[in-house]
Amino acid sequence: MSEALSIDLTLEQIDDYEFRVRFDDTGLADLITDEPSPLGRDAGPNPTRLLAAAVANCLSASLLFALRKYKNDPGRIVTHAHATLERNAQGRLRVSHLAVELSMTGVAATLQHLDRLLAQFEDFCVVTESVRDGIAVDVVVRDGNGMQVHPVVSVG
Repeated sequence: MSEALSIDLTLEQIDDYEFRVRFDDTGLADLITDEPSPLGRDAGPNPTRLLAAAVANCLSASLLFALRKYKNDPGRIVTHAHATLERNAQGRLRVSHLAVELSMTGVAATLQHLDRLLAQFEDFCVVTESVRDGIAVDVVVRDGNGMQVHPVVSVG
């Protein structure tokens, strides 16, 4: 496996469920996120919308890259994502399905190697394939003194 890459970002609470996302070590503008009402104030997209947007954006960019690799002009690409949320056995909402539709204005008959690139463009989409395979997430929680309170670390 090749060397690991990393991305750093920082979230800072603005008010209630509204957060400012800063993309560390970049010149990117901050992003405001929030929960929908009545919990939040709809000041920005919530994490579920960001997940759907990330998958849709990644697929769109991957398709565009694959098309351009073969010198195709797909025209404008418009992508629609539909996230379905359902309650799990514990009654908690989870994203159960993402349906993504990509549309380009270019005509298929004029596009070179279309079958080949359509058969593989999804494999190059980092976000979609990560979501499909599951993502290992390690969570550490520290208290105000910097002590790790989760997961509990046994001493001895």
